[in-house]
Amino acid sequence: MAGTMNFERARFNMVEQQVRPWEVLDGRVLDALTEIHRENFVPDQYRQLAFADLSIPLGHGESMLKPVVEGRVLQALMVQPEDEVLEIGTGSGFVSACLARLARQVVSLEINPELAAAARVRIAAAGIGNCQILTQDVFEYRPTQTFDAIAVTGAMSA
Repeated sequence: MAGTMNFERARFNMVEQQVRPWEVLDGRVLDALTEIHRENFVPDQYRQLAFADLSIPLGHGESMLKPVVEGRVLQALMVQPEDEVLEIGTGSGFVSACLARLARQVVSLEINPELAAAARVRIAAAGIGNCQILTQDVFEYRPTQTFDAIAVTGAMSA
């Protein structure tokens, strides 16, 4: 069908032509970016742009990071399979899902209730069971556990 996007090809191209050239070479990170279907984490109206080298608006003044930045963040964290990870700023839930693919457990904080609810639905639809998304302001969060890595993917207002 003309006009139907080949998401598998687009995902492959994103990893090989955008992320890898940015020196994201960690095989586990590249696998996570390949296996988690990014197009399912973007708003429907931007689905065709899911693999473009740009930030995608999520509404509420928020946006998804560019794929290359997501790759660099994931690689820099050096998450191990036994790690407990805290993410600050769930957004669409895509980085949360990738972190869950890399770690034993992820707790992700999202201050916006609508974004948190949408991310929970996307995470569940992806079959990911080791990621908990809390509707929470990071400055009010009182963890009951320790974390091996902390990903700050949300912005703070000045």
